[in-house]
Amino acid sequence: MLEVKIFPQDMSVFEVDHSEPRKCLIDGLFEESVEVNGKTRTFYTYITKGLAYNQPCVVVAAPDDVDTLDYLSNSPWIDFADRHLVFLHVLKTPEGGWKLDGSDADYMNRVYVQINGRRGYVAMQDNIYAAGVGRGATVAHQAVMKMSSEWSGLATFGELDDMVTVNEAASAGNQDTGKTELVVSASKVPVPVWMVWKKKEGANEAAFDYWMRNNGCSDESFSNQWADEIHFPSDVCRKSQINEENIAQVRVTNGYDGTLEPSFLGAVWNYLRQACRHRGFGTKQLRHRIDPESYGFTRHTMELDGWTRLWYEYVPKRVKESGKNAPLVVCMHGRGGTAESFISLSGMSRVAEERDFIVVFPEACVSQQRPGSLRNLLLWEGAYKGVKTDDVKFILKLIDDVKSRCAVDDSRIYACGQSSGGMMTSTLAQKAPDVFAAVAPWSALVSPDEELCLPERIEPAVPFFFLFGEKDWLCADLEHGELEYHAAHDIASFLRNLMKIYGLDETPLKYTCGEISYYVYLNSKRVPMLTVGTVRDMSHANYPGESWASWDQFLSKFSKKGGQLMYMGSDAT
Repeated sequence: MLEVKIFPQDMSVFEVDHSEPRKCLIDGLFEESVEVNGKTRTFYTYITKGLAYNQPCVVVAAPDDVDTLDYLSNSPWIDFADRHLVFLHVLKTPEGGWKLDGSDADYMNRVYVQINGRRGYVAMQDNIYAAGVGRGATVAHQAVMKMSSEWSGLATFGELDDMVTVNEAASAGNQDTGKTELVVSASKVPVPVWMVWKKKEGANEAAFDYWMRNNGCSDESFSNQWADEIHFPSDVCRKSQINEENIAQVRVTNGYDGTLEPSFLGAVWNYLRQACRHRGFGTKQLRHRIDPESYGFTRHTMELDGWTRLWYEYVPKRVKESGKNAPLVVCMHGRGGTAESFISLSGMSRVAEERDFIVVFPEACVSQQRPGSLRNLLLWEGAYKGVKTDDVKFILKLIDDVKSRCAVDDSRIYACGQSSGGMMTSTLAQKAPDVFAAVAPWSALVSPDEELCLPERIEPAVPFFFLFGEKDWLCADLEHGELEYHAAHDIASFLRNLMKIYGLDETPLKYTCGEISYYVYLNSKRVPMLTVGTVRDMSHANYPGESWASWDQFLSKFSKKGGQLMYMGSDAT
């Protein structure tokens, strides 16, 4: 029998490995609990030894004809988690078996929310996948049907019940998670699906038909050694795929005898893990996960102030072959994120590929989010045991390292980032204005946890391109907000201060492009030293369209030569 633990009440007692700052502080099998429909339900979380934060999560509705712990002991799931480096979460089957009226689907969806709580580990909402075995397969389908915009993929193994489509028209609706990175939009969207059963008939066929319609898949069928049917989404796509990609296949394997072979489970996972569900405007958006190594990134580390710091670096082939000095963009993740995860979330490497610049994704050091919590949540300008991290020093040394190996245009170095990364972007503009030609902070400018300190000058001047969602809990205040876009007080104070020190016209020019409404503040030379953009129907989030807009509409137009800011080749100030 597996040993079941509970999370320590005080996670701050655990030392952090300075050579691997985001490694989980605990490992083993743990019991967690959630409140759902007025009841306390428990589930199990398995963390393999040495697992790093923000690895994918797989939530399994186990079969109900065997004790859940016995099933875990004798199934391939623990080995699967060890082999593929994922967080494994297993629902505890209730006495009497699964209820297929939709209530246990609500339990599964509540577990999705709970594992984002950062109690003993840090997971990321962008890569959480649902699985079901036996009668748990029906629960998994019901859960994903009701909250499809939260799950990155679904795999089920076993015959489905006639109640499988009980949530065909149901939606969990938006959920207010407070001041957190988690956003639950819960709308009907395509989901990559792989269904394994004896034969496609009855309830099985009803589920198949649902996902074919939901994913907009073609009737044309393909196959491989693992799947009898592979249906691709229709090749008719009427919208841009910059932010959301048309990748949700429906896969079917017949002839399942109830034995889940590790090799087959691995094949299913290799398909599902290709997709991520990222935040953005409107609902969450399905995209291919960018694997850094396959894409052509190089991973770099340096030892600094007792910590191993890392970053991913992408130099497009055309940039390498040109021999010319290229612009450099530093792109920084938000609180709790990682350098690797922000590659997919931001999409900035695709902009670099198209626009011929070098992009680096550095990783923040550690900090403690709240009393008693783990001390290695990644946060820019954080602290460990009361000692502040000098991330400005890290970024500047990183830039020097890149310049020692690559041809970098010193006059065209830029910074951008989301949330905590946006705060860091703002900090770099203030503390290293001689280095950065322009910056694009997203979703944040200043820390709400620190006293607001406004700069008296930024010299040489650094232009700001600031984007945030109109529903962003950190940046917007719809009831008491200031300026015409309802900015929160600290944000508005910072923006007004920029207008003052740069001598900007406080009456902005305005225009709207797609989902973003822009407010452009000009200096006396009619240079847009500050542009603010509010994103329609978006909370505290980030999406690839922001990367394209930041580069094409703003960053690329500025350079800095001999300390003089230039705008499209002319003096800007």
